[in-house]
Amino acid sequence: MGIRFDSVTVAYDGNVVLDSLDLTVEPGEVMALLGPSGSGKTTALRAVAGFVRPASGRVYLGGEDVTDLPPYRRGIGMVVQSYALFPHLRVDENVAFGLKARRTPKGEIRQRVAEALELTGMAGYARRHPRELSGGQQQRVAIARALAIRPRVLLLDEPLSALDARLRSGMLTELARLHRELPDVSMLYVTHDQVEALTLADRIAVMDSARLRACGTPRELYRAPTDAFTASFVGGANLVPVTVTAGGVSLAGTELKLDTAGAAVGARATLCVRPHLVGLGEGPNRLPGTVREIQWRGATHRLYVEVDGHTVMADVRELKAPPALGDTVDLHFAPDDGVLLPAGVSHG
Repeated sequence: MGIRFDSVTVAYDGNVVLDSLDLTVEPGEVMALLGPSGSGKTTALRAVAGFVRPASGRVYLGGEDVTDLPPYRRGIGMVVQSYALFPHLRVDENVAFGLKARRTPKGEIRQRVAEALELTGMAGYARRHPRELSGGQQQRVAIARALAIRPRVLLLDEPLSALDARLRSGMLTELARLHRELPDVSMLYVTHDQVEALTLADRIAVMDSARLRACGTPRELYRAPTDAFTASFVGGANLVPVTVTAGGVSLAGTELKLDTAGAAVGARATLCVRPHLVGLGEGPNRLPGTVREIQWRGATHRLYVEVDGHTVMADVRELKAPPALGDTVDLHFAPDDGVLLPAGVSHG
């Protein structure tokens, strides 16, 4: 079952926190709402859940207008970052809570609880209390509780932010598996973590300042972002102001080859290049600069190089003899690896 936002605006005391959102989540799709704090992504989620009332616009589930329906009549499962488990109830009782509230027959409750715990890998923990579980296990129970009601739509609000890096990686794998095993359930996943969005989502909606900035597949937004904000928020990027020339762009007099189709010669623009596509040493589109910082990241070194007053990042394979701070180095990138964006550097 799909979700559709039709020009949905939400305001608190006259302050617009979600501005005319038009967005469709296809049936069975995982859509990530990605953006910084205050961008409107959680408000959009709460509008679907029925916890906030739009000032204007409508919310649809599977073609049905649910804007005026209370949350309990929308058939939605929701998982939040704080788990929200009842500490005095056992795991199986927590998972059964929503079913009991819906007056589901006892026999069916037992069956659905067992199915949900099996699906989330928690079947062996049914008799434990939340305090006896790790953070990752508690989050699995929260997901099982949401799935037990067999929701048409699953809403996830920063569900992994309270977990450490290792647990977060494991839970991402589990959520991807759930997506494969529940192909008919649409998921709306709120996060500010680009790795989560790139890993899990079929499509990503990038939010900023209460508005939708871009929407597309992870590959589309990563390889061909539409603006500087999207480029910086989906994967990280070098964003450098340039001037369009007949054969590419100019950076402080240095000519760089680039596809500039549709851009007027002499126009100001922004060059976008991903750090892992920037090489060290001789190569096409040479950028001489001064090393200002070096970070060792295990398999790679990240170099921060000042090029004509602008910082350019290069992620290069671990160097046996990395340059020293203050050294002059040459960076380069292939013409096909640069993307021309409208002028203006992201504030994200």
